[in-house]
Amino acid sequence: MSASQGGILELDDIQSGALFERPSPYVGTYLLLRVDDRSAGRELVRRLHSVAQSQRASGHSSQGTSLTVAFTYQGLKALGVPQASLDSFAPEFRVGMAARADHLGDVGDSSPQNWEYPLGTDQVHVAVAALSPDSTQHQLAVDKARRARRELGGIELVWSQDCYQLPTGRTSFGFKDGIGQPTIEGLGRPGVNTRGRPLKAGEIILGYPDESGELPPMPTPEILGRNGTYVVFRKLHTRVAAYRRYLAAKSSSRAEEALLGAKMVGRWQSGAPLALAPEQDDPDLGSDPVRNDDFLYGDDPRGFKCPVGAHARRANPRDAFDGDASVDVRLHRMIRRGTSYGPMLPDGVLEDDGVDRGIIFVFAGAHLRRQFEFVKTQWLNDGIFIGAPREKDPLVGGNDGSGHFTIPQHPIRRRLQDLPPFVTTRGGEYCFAPGLRGMRWLAELDS
Repeated sequence: MSASQGGILELDDIQSGALFERPSPYVGTYLLLRVDDRSAGRELVRRLHSVAQSQRASGHSSQGTSLTVAFTYQGLKALGVPQASLDSFAPEFRVGMAARADHLGDVGDSSPQNWEYPLGTDQVHVAVAALSPDSTQHQLAVDKARRARRELGGIELVWSQDCYQLPTGRTSFGFKDGIGQPTIEGLGRPGVNTRGRPLKAGEIILGYPDESGELPPMPTPEILGRNGTYVVFRKLHTRVAAYRRYLAAKSSSRAEEALLGAKMVGRWQSGAPLALAPEQDDPDLGSDPVRNDDFLYGDDPRGFKCPVGAHARRANPRDAFDGDASVDVRLHRMIRRGTSYGPMLPDGVLEDDGVDRGIIFVFAGAHLRRQFEFVKTQWLNDGIFIGAPREKDPLVGGNDGSGHFTIPQHPIRRRLQDLPPFVTTRGGEYCFAPGLRGMRWLAELDS
């Protein structure tokens, strides 16, 4: 099928990690590899392709072990992809995340000079994510990937990170994560938000019409670009003790701490949205995957239930811009995956224990600039769109200790002052996850 024809999603060619929900709970490992020998690199891709293809054939999409493979620009170059093809990728992908750091707000402690080596350098070529609901299955998958690397001279493992999702779905800050993913047209799965239509497949997977009705720019040749997606990988260290101390300092009781945290995030720790539970937590609502995402913000324009500057509302304003023809929220939707790493800080602990913990953030979509980069710079790191230019996202924004956060309430609003940084970027990469046919094409290159 020609890319110009769009068409029905070719699910048998799309890597499972690009579209399908992850199992819950799960354990996982991210591996980053460097290709020093082109022939060995192509053989590695052939073996990884064989594993990924067998998973798709057996239907392992959301409940079994999944292996997702992606490549940086330097990785595609190391494999011998022709320059004309390399030049057809998105400019942001070609220069890499480190070169975009100032634009993304990765400055100060989050700047590339402070990233974990070799993140952000030309030493990262291949990214492999192995996830499984079962630790035994997971270890077998990781061992298989490591064994394939060891058997091939000229391939080096340069970085790895174990990760997990708890049965509660909560991350190190204590909030349930992974809620609010877009429903993709053609995937054959009903959406949980009954108030919105499915997102066009071309917003996530290349080779299909997107929300504009057009085909997004796609890398060439077609066999490489079609059914692929761009992947953003970021390691984010969370300053949990500092976050807890800030809430405690601004509150007079544990109940007020919980409410203040919910106001900053836009949801209670259980996952219950403030839009539906503005006064107190509702764990039953938070644990209901149908109800906890079935809401809009149109009936709360001033943010008395959920502040307009809250993290969840910034990242997905939903219907907040209805009537404003200059902003189409659907053009900035993306698939987001948050995976915890490091042990949780025990409840009640207010001092940093020196242990590295946080979130491996993964984004998948067809447009690096107008999806991930737009949301990061225009909605999370800026407040112009909510009428508060100096305000950044209170949880993940690039705050430096001088920022503030406004909570609308009667009779007068409350403004939190001196917001410190609660999240520090430890590194990241822009990658491309091709379809299975694209992986085979890479493995069979003979240049």
